Amino acid sequence: MLVLLAFIIAFHITSAALLFIATIDNAWWVGDEFFADVWRICTNTTNCTVINDSFQEYSTLQAVQATMILSTILCCIAFFIFLLQLFRLKQGERFVLTSIIQLMSCLCVMIAASIYTDRREDIHKKNTEFYNLTEGGSYGYSYILAWVAFACTFISGLMYLILRKRK
Repeated sequence: MLVLLAFIIAFHITSAALLFIATIDNAWWVGDEFFADVWRICTNTTNCTVINDSFQEYSTLQAVQATMILSTILCCIAFFIFLLQLFRLKQGERFVLTSIIQLMSCLCVMIAASIYTDRREDIHKKNTEFYNLTEGGSYGYSYILAWVAFACTFISGLMYLILRKRK
């Protein structure tokens, strides 16, 4: 049972790390001469433009920012609740609250990545003065990590749902 708990804890910490990296790092859309994410656009390592309300479709990027931040926070809260429930629940009770919060984190990261997937082209076309060098780009590793974090948080939420506390 201890091996199972160690695996679940390691899996949850990995999910949280993936969410932190995907949220913070500047690599949602990358190319040879640039990299962009939901926070800023950089044409090289020193020339960066912060995304602010002067952007068209800024509300779309704010939605992505907010749901990624919420996803990360919910994942961390779920971990702390899991640790509390681990020592407080009676034998045979389920980690339902932890599962619900982790699945909400999963839903948030899915919403953020889906919005970015759907609206990225429109954002780039409507802000050509900022994204003029980004035409030849592709999705970066932060974007991919967001989708991997979605899968990890979903699996983690399901594991908590079926996990029973045993000795």
